[in-house]
Amino acid sequence: MRGTAASEAGKGRWAGTPVKIDTERLTRLVAPVVSAVGMDLESIRVTRAGRRLLVRVVVDGDNGVSLDDAADVSRAISAELDSTDVMGDEPYTLEVSSPGVDRPLTEPKHWRRATGRLVTVPLNDGGERLTGRVESADGDGVKLEVDGQRRSFRYDELGAGSIQVEFGRLADSDT
Repeated sequence: MRGTAASEAGKGRWAGTPVKIDTERLTRLVAPVVSAVGMDLESIRVTRAGRRLLVRVVVDGDNGVSLDDAADVSRAISAELDSTDVMGDEPYTLEVSSPGVDRPLTEPKHWRRATGRLVTVPLNDGGERLTGRVESADGDGVKLEVDGQRRSFRYDELGAGSIQVEFGRLADSDT
C-alpha cells in the first residue's frame, strides 16, 4: 500500500511543489467507489505535504458521515487508488472527511440534509437575510419556519445558506 491514513502535514523543501496528478481522472476513479457505499463525493483536493501528497476527499450522506463510514470509505478508496497508476509513484496520505457545518447550502441535497437545522440565508431579490429552521426540502425548493411562520422558497430565490450552530438544543427524540 503506497498510501497511509495518517496525516503528515510537514513543511519542508517539497511544500508548494506543483502536484502532477490528473484530478479529473482521480475524481472519475473515486466517485463510483464513494457512490457504492451510499454516499456522495463532495470534493477532492490534492496538495503536497512534505515528501508525500495529501489527498483530501470530502464525502457526505443523507444520514451524515460517522467515523465508521469515513473509515470504510477510506479503505475502499485506498484499495482503488493502489490498484491503479493514478497517483503515479508518489507516496500519499489519504484523508476522508465530511463537509462540516460550515459548508454552504447550495444544492437541493445540502438543504435536504439540513432538515431540522437552524439556517441563515440571503434572499437573491434584495439582500435581506433570513434566519429560520429548515422544515423540508425537495427538488423544487425549501420550506423554512421563520418567526413562527412557514415560508416556501424556490432555490433560485435563495443565496448560499449557512447552518447556525445551536448549543444546548435538545433533539426532538430527546424531549
